[in-house]
Amino acid sequence: MTGPQTETPQAILRSRAEGLAAPLPALLAQAEHLAQSVLPGAHGRRRAGAGDEFWQYRPATASDWGARIDWRRSARSDTHFVRETEWQAAQAVTLWVDQSQAMAFSGHKSRAPKADRARVLALALAVLLLKGGERVGLMPDMPPRAGRAQLDPLAAHLAGDTVTDDYGTPPMSVLPAHSQTVFLSDFLGDPAGVQSAVGRAADRGVRGALVQILDPAEEAFPYQGRSIFTSMGGGMRHETLRAADLRARYRDRLAERKDMLAGLARATGWHMLTHHTDQPAGPALMWLWQQLDARRAM
Repeated sequence: MTGPQTETPQAILRSRAEGLAAPLPALLAQAEHLAQSVLPGAHGRRRAGAGDEFWQYRPATASDWGARIDWRRSARSDTHFVRETEWQAAQAVTLWVDQSQAMAFSGHKSRAPKADRARVLALALAVLLLKGGERVGLMPDMPPRAGRAQLDPLAAHLAGDTVTDDYGTPPMSVLPAHSQTVFLSDFLGDPAGVQSAVGRAADRGVRGALVQILDPAEEAFPYQGRSIFTSMGGGMRHETLRAADLRARYRDRLAERKDMLAGLARATGWHMLTHHTDQPAGPALMWLWQQLDARRAM
């Protein structure tokens, strides 16, 4: 009979690596499926601009100077035509996905945690952007890069362990000037963090979107009677005998937080969306796609 054997360092490393990689195929599959459901409604990001690739002919207007007229095409018609090329400048889009303990909350066993929805939305948006030729990165330490090869590192980072903080704050990363960014979080922590991050980004000409992801229970506050409320990380605890008495004050504070986020977005030229985990993810993804596409057109 032999005694228990100790695992070698190589076996331990392999086991940890396999455990880390296990969620990646499922996360990528969900993101690809979600992106494919939106892709037929997304008309691409092609538009006229500086480039070499022919896009379309259009009738000339009074504001077009003579050098822009395509005389060969115009000779076949009574109308003068301008030859337009496709804008080929790839846009940089940097994502931040809150991985804090608070994002692990789910108010019902039938609903996935907020973090799951944030990861899938972010990765699905990356799929769409990369297919459109854009560069996509992830805060804090993944700079924007183009090509499908960027998807695997993105998925690996998004499927990583959550951080120990109760609530998330966008990192102090310096975003590329005049680029775009998307922050996905519940934004229920100290508002100073997101206010500072959006302000720094706006000062560099960065435009973007705030996606607040909430569980329906966080909107309804359905609790009654004796209740003990604890933060997901265990850092905060509050006990009450009449939870229903807190409902009105809680809802008022949540409304104030939403108003703050909406005002911050308006003041900086950003956009803000509140998305609930019991809603389909497709409309939120389409909204994000449209907001980023509209920004590029400006």
